[in-house]
Amino acid sequence: TLRGTKEMDHMSPRLRAFLSEPIGEKDVCWVDGISHELAINLVTKGINKAYILLGQFLLMHKNEAEFQRWLICCCGATEYEAQQSSNCLKEWCACFL
Repeated sequence: TLRGTKEMDHMSPRLRAFLSEPIGEKDVCWVDGISHELAINLVTKGINKAYILLGQFLLMHKNEAEFQRWLICCCGATEYEAQQSSNCLKEWCACFL
C-alpha cells in the first residue's frame, strides 16, 4: 500500500527503502534521519530497534513536535535529525497503519 510514485519521488532513498517493507526487526539506524551518533545514543537508552522508536512516536500520539523535542532533549538529536526521523515514522504510519 505504498503511496503514489509521484509522492515517492521527493523522498530520500533511505526513506523510500524504509517505507518499502514492514518494520520487522530493523535496527534503529534504518530510520531516516538517525545518524550513527544518534543511533549509539538511542541504543544506550535501550532503543535498538526501529519498532521501539516507532512505539515512542505512537505513545506520543504521533505528535511530531513532541517527538522531535524528546529526540533532541533526551537523545541528543539535531533539529534536522529529529525532523527527518519523525517524518519517516509519520510516513511509515501512513503506509502501514
